[in-house]
Amino acid sequence: MHNDYYQKEIFLAQVDETDNIVQRVERWEAHEKGILHRGFTAILQYKNQILLQHRKHKAFDGYWDLTFSSHQIFKKGLLQKDTLAIYDALEREWNVSLENVVNIISKGKIYYKAKDPKSIYTEHEVDYIYLVQLTSLPKPNLEYAYSFETIESKQENIQNSLGQYLLAPWVEKMLTIKDLFSMSV
Repeated sequence: MHNDYYQKEIFLAQVDETDNIVQRVERWEAHEKGILHRGFTAILQYKNQILLQHRKHKAFDGYWDLTFSSHQIFKKGLLQKDTLAIYDALEREWNVSLENVVNIISKGKIYYKAKDPKSIYTEHEVDYIYLVQLTSLPKPNLEYAYSFETIESKQENIQNSLGQYLLAPWVEKMLTIKDLFSMSV
């Protein structure tokens, strides 16, 4: 990977089982040692379509995500608020600016732990899930994704549509959230 973002030293929030912040932990240390930390997944929705990202990443490379996952990071000693972390990642990974976001709806959080069978990394997260409604179809930054696809966002059709993809392990947990693709809270 040629992306310098993956080379930067970035600190995440290490958390306990009840999602209380324990301390800061360097991003790759957390993933190499399987340390429980906080993250987020943002599901991008444009009209009646949900975007899937074909991940280009050190962890779970080549898997499909619903839509992209990242972390709240420490900046100047303070942990980013979720919405700021989402905006940063939208700009970095999807070339989406703030004015293209209609709404961000929290859909809850999940807990998971999964070892990547193709790398040294383990994802062990309390993952906050958001549905992000956009004004236009974004174009992914190909430093972070091999490609993307869209699927119809009707909850009852999602399971069948996703069956053809090698899904990131957290996606299965996300699909248990009631009304995951509804813009209502």
